[in-house]
Amino acid sequence: MTDSASLHLGDQATLHYRLSCQGEILVDTFTEGPETFTLGHGEIDARLETLLLGLRVGDQRLFDLAPGEAFGPHDPAMIHTLPRDDFPSSLELAVNHGVDFALPNGQTVSGTVLEIDADNVRVDFNHPLAGLPVNFEVQILAITPK
Repeated sequence: MTDSASLHLGDQATLHYRLSCQGEILVDTFTEGPETFTLGHGEIDARLETLLLGLRVGDQRLFDLAPGEAFGPHDPAMIHTLPRDDFPSSLELAVNHGVDFALPNGQTVSGTVLEIDADNVRVDFNHPLAGLPVNFEVQILAITPK
């Protein structure tokens, strides 16, 4: 751990961060306790990771990101209508709630239920913050170089 090194891909960073959207705080480790992760390992969105590159221990920054900059633009092609029969009957679906799908390759994709009727379920597979302005505040506490 060093206080002179700047963050690079592969480094482990311990930091506080606050993520908010349109005045609503979504995550706040300043009150919950810091988190540690490795840059470039997909633990946070790559667009947010790039904002951390070059920061040093003690740096504190506030990034005001325009709509789409943090989690990409909202893509209408990522909204799909699926047959209700594709969902287990035991699954309680609700509008505005998340639903996870296991892909054949073992990955999981998440979506938000938009509409439900007797035959179909309309699901938005965009990130919930896609296309929205986001505030991302960070304070770097420690860096362990790769």
